[in-house]
Amino acid sequence: MDQDDAVIGCPGVLLVATRGTAGPGEVVVSVRGGTEAFLAWSEEPLPKGATVLVIGSRGTRQVDVIEWADPLDALGGFSADAG
Repeated sequence: MDQDDAVIGCPGVLLVATRGTAGPGEVVVSVRGGTEAFLAWSEEPLPKGATVLVIGSRGTRQVDVIEWADPLDALGGFSADAG
Protein backbone atom coordinates (compact mmCIF):
# COMPACT_ATOMS: atom_id res chain seq x y z
CA MET A 1 0.00 0.00 0.00
CA ASP A 2 1.43 3.30 -1.05
CA GLN A 3 1.51 6.22 1.35
CA ASP A 4 -0.24 9.43 0.31
CA ASP A 5 2.55 11.87 1.18
CA ALA A 6 0.54 14.88 -0.08
CA VAL A 7 -1.88 14.62 2.83
CA ILE A 8 0.78 14.56 5.60
CA GLY A 9 0.87 17.93 7.36
CA CYS A 10 -2.60 18.96 6.18
CA PRO A 11 -5.35 20.12 8.57
CA GLY A 12 -8.76 18.54 8.74
CA VAL A 13 -11.99 18.28 10.73
CA LEU A 14 -13.43 15.06 12.14
CA LEU A 15 -16.84 14.14 10.74
CA VAL A 16 -16.94 11.00 12.89
CA ALA A 17 -15.17 10.80 16.27
CA THR A 18 -12.12 8.55 16.57
CA ARG A 19 -12.06 5.83 19.24
CA GLY A 20 -8.33 5.66 19.85
CA THR A 21 -7.04 2.11 19.48
CA ALA A 22 -10.65 0.81 19.37
CA GLY A 23 -11.24 2.13 15.85
CA PRO A 24 -11.08 4.94 13.34
CA GLY A 25 -13.25 7.95 12.72
CA GLU A 26 -13.61 9.95 9.52
CA VAL A 27 -11.87 13.19 8.64
CA VAL A 28 -12.25 15.72 5.83
CA VAL A 29 -8.80 17.05 4.93
CA SER A 30 -7.88 20.18 2.97
CA VAL A 31 -5.51 18.82 0.32
CA ARG A 32 -4.70 19.23 -3.38
CA GLY A 33 -6.76 22.42 -3.68
CA GLY A 34 -9.94 20.83 -2.33
CA THR A 35 -11.17 18.53 0.41
CA GLU A 36 -11.06 14.74 0.63
CA ALA A 37 -12.40 12.23 3.17
CA PHE A 38 -10.21 9.63 4.90
CA LEU A 39 -10.51 7.10 7.70
CA ALA A 40 -8.79 8.75 10.68
CA TRP A 41 -6.82 6.91 13.34
CA SER A 42 -5.58 8.50 16.58
CA GLU A 43 -3.85 7.24 19.73
CA GLU A 44 -6.49 8.84 21.96
CA PRO A 45 -10.22 9.23 21.21
CA LEU A 46 -11.02 12.56 19.56
CA PRO A 47 -14.52 14.11 19.35
CA LYS A 48 -16.57 14.83 16.25
CA GLY A 49 -15.80 18.37 15.05
CA ALA A 50 -12.23 18.39 16.40
CA THR A 51 -9.62 20.11 14.27
CA VAL A 52 -6.80 17.68 13.52
CA LEU A 53 -3.47 17.53 11.74
CA VAL A 54 -2.52 14.57 9.56
CA ILE A 55 0.78 13.12 10.84
CA GLY A 56 0.93 9.93 8.80
CA SER A 57 -0.57 8.00 5.91
CA ARG A 58 -1.50 4.33 6.08
CA GLY A 59 -2.35 4.17 2.37
CA THR A 60 -5.80 3.17 1.07
CA ARG A 61 -7.32 6.50 2.22
CA GLN A 62 -6.39 6.02 5.89
CA VAL A 63 -4.44 8.57 7.92
CA ASP A 64 -3.06 9.08 11.43
CA VAL A 65 -4.15 12.32 13.10
CA ILE A 66 -3.57 14.36 16.25
CA GLU A 67 -5.71 17.14 17.71
CA TRP A 68 -4.40 20.47 16.48
CA ALA A 69 -4.92 24.19 16.89
CA ASP A 70 -3.66 26.56 14.22
CA PRO A 71 -1.01 28.73 15.92
CA LEU A 72 -2.06 31.71 13.79
CA ASP A 73 -5.51 31.63 15.42
CA ALA A 74 -3.83 32.67 18.67
CA LEU A 75 -2.68 35.86 16.94
CA GLY A 76 -6.26 37.03 16.49
CA GLY A 77 -6.86 36.01 12.89
CA PHE A 78 -3.53 37.16 11.46
CA SER A 79 -3.56 37.17 7.68
CA ALA A 80 -0.93 37.69 5.03
CA ASP A 81 -2.76 40.89 3.99
CA ALA A 82 -2.24 42.52 7.40
CA GLY A 83 0.58 44.87 7.51
